[in-house]
Amino acid sequence: MKIAMVSAHASPLAEPGSPAAGGRNVHVAALSAALVRAGHQVTVYTRRDDPHIRTEVVTREGYLVVHVPAGPPKPLPRDQILRHLGEFGTFLRRHWSLYPVDMVHAHFWISALAAELAAREHRLPVIVSFHGLGTVVRRHEGLADTSPRSRIRFERLIALRAAHVLASCSEEAAELARMGLPRLRASIVPGGVDPAAFTGDGSAASTGARHRLLAVGRLSRRKGFELAVRALAELPGTELVIAGSAVGDALDDDAEGRRLRRIASEYGVQERFRLLGPVSHIGMPRLYRSADVVLCTPQYEPFGLVPLEAMACRRPVVATAVGGMLDTVVDGVTGRLVASPDPDGIARAVRPLLEDRTLRETWGAAGDDRARSRYGWDRIAAATLHAYHRVAPERAAKVVAPAR
Repeated sequence: MKIAMVSAHASPLAEPGSPAAGGRNVHVAALSAALVRAGHQVTVYTRRDDPHIRTEVVTREGYLVVHVPAGPPKPLPRDQILRHLGEFGTFLRRHWSLYPVDMVHAHFWISALAAELAAREHRLPVIVSFHGLGTVVRRHEGLADTSPRSRIRFERLIALRAAHVLASCSEEAAELARMGLPRLRASIVPGGVDPAAFTGDGSAASTGARHRLLAVGRLSRRKGFELAVRALAELPGTELVIAGSAVGDALDDDAEGRRLRRIASEYGVQERFRLLGPVSHIGMPRLYRSADVVLCTPQYEPFGLVPLEAMACRRPVVATAVGGMLDTVVDGVTGRLVASPDPDGIARAVRPLLEDRTLRETWGAAGDDRARSRYGWDRIAAATLHAYHRVAPERAAKVVAPAR
């Protein structure tokens, strides 16, 4: 089968951990690679944001990346890409006339807008992965939500017109149902983890005599790092390390980084608190292995990528009971889910793990088993292909050579 992955603003070529990359980039890259291993041809369409990059790049994993000329060839905030979707869709329509595809899989609502318009002319089925919904963002962020006001209306239209929708987690599937999408038109297909790269075996980043708590993610207020900083005051002999890029430019200039440092100072834990900045994808397993406990305390989170990576590295996870974490973390087996997101609750969940190495190792081993048995990318690709088969069995049955 020839699959068109449309990811307008999340390039699979972006280095994970860099300011230009997040969980969506990892998802598109890893899923594309797994589909190629399964015998399918995958082309990823992403917006050109660099005038010097080649139009077409064949990755070592075997999928093709096409850089679509839409707007200025420079990085743009994702919400500013909306005005260039006409160009993006026109390119897709013309490209699919020259290089026909069997299936279109769009990632995020902006990509889906362009993909559905282009696919209609060619009568192509469109699968959509929203990777988070505007209704959830608006509910949690209110006036701080920078998304266009039209996003929620567009997402409802996209979902109803799509051949099928892949929800990132059970909570997102329920939200789609509330938007009016029939339950039979949605499947839950989560993100995955690379079990070869993320493993409990191997060296760990150096630590001191203190216990280490690790949190990972972009320095955004919605990630809930403030909870972890405040909880640190109740956990003597423990340090908190946060790895992730600033939302702005340099880490030292980032507003959220400054805010977290200020909170650490107010709570008297500044000597036990560190912001590492971005860490390369290849360096993350060593960092996970250095932690006693990995904290995931967002206000909302559709992915749950960090707990998966931590579990695959045999580390117990303490997480807020939201979004993807509800599906990924098994409370009392692979970690602890905190229903009430407050510093006291986080500290109470962490303290028994710091005091009991056997408990850490037991929950870490259970997490490792769960991550490898349920969330390897080949398994996620198989679930994705099952959805393709549901909407177009005659197209999905095709097996073709790798991309040109």
